[in-house]
Amino acid sequence: MIGLFFGDTNFPKLILKSIKKKKKSYFIIDLSKNNIFKNDLNSYRISIGQFGKILKLIRDKKCKKVIFAGKINKPKFSQLKLDMTGIYYIPRIIKAAKKGDAAILKDLIKILSLEKIKVISSTYFNPELSLKRGNYSKFRPNKYDLIDIKKGMRILQKSNSYDHVQAVIVKNNIVFTESYKGTKKLIQSIKKTKIKSGILIKFPKKKQDLKADLPTIGLDTFKDCKKVGLKGVVLKNKQNIFLDKKACINFANKNKMFIAVK
Repeated sequence: MIGLFFGDTNFPKLILKSIKKKKKSYFIIDLSKNNIFKNDLNSYRISIGQFGKILKLIRDKKCKKVIFAGKINKPKFSQLKLDMTGIYYIPRIIKAAKKGDAAILKDLIKILSLEKIKVISSTYFNPELSLKRGNYSKFRPNKYDLIDIKKGMRILQKSNSYDHVQAVIVKNNIVFTESYKGTKKLIQSIKKTKIKSGILIKFPKKKQDLKADLPTIGLDTFKDCKKVGLKGVVLKNKQNIFLDKKACINFANKNKMFIAVK
């Protein structure tokens, strides 16, 4: 039996499809914004504040392993329904929330560990969604692009104390850093130029929990990059979630963009 803490994006749906195909027993704790798994008979809608109820469900199902996947938005703590266990744990979750969404996930994993429940990698059932080192497009970064990539990677290494930073864009020797608003807003902040230039580099943070919070990109990311004239996207070896793989590669080739994994 596997427990699935599911949020938004298509990633959880791909995991569920794989689990069903493998005929694995599962149950879902639906943490998505609009309760997108409500039609699944094995789905439960439980507030993060009702941690006692969550733990009881996990124990009743005799579950020892869980997966976190999808975007789980920071809850409005003043509106959370709390049970006694939730009241006990909520102060540390609120404290973690001040550092960002990723910190909430990390703390939830620690709490589950204290309860002898293991969190396994979100790509456990879908290893094909994480790209290995290499070039995945017809087009490759040139020597100037490689210099920009190294520069962006250095900036990301120095930015790891900031919980929200997963991505940078290097364009015309200027580095643009992701804010708490996310990668989409970072891309949209870039001014388009006549000559295609600029690279999106998206890596996990140094202290990021790779079981539950891998950097994710998909076709929308590439469409956003095209709109502002970026040349390519760079990810880290086996530390990414790459959605819509075939469509993304076709889109990159059609628009003369590169996809590199370092």
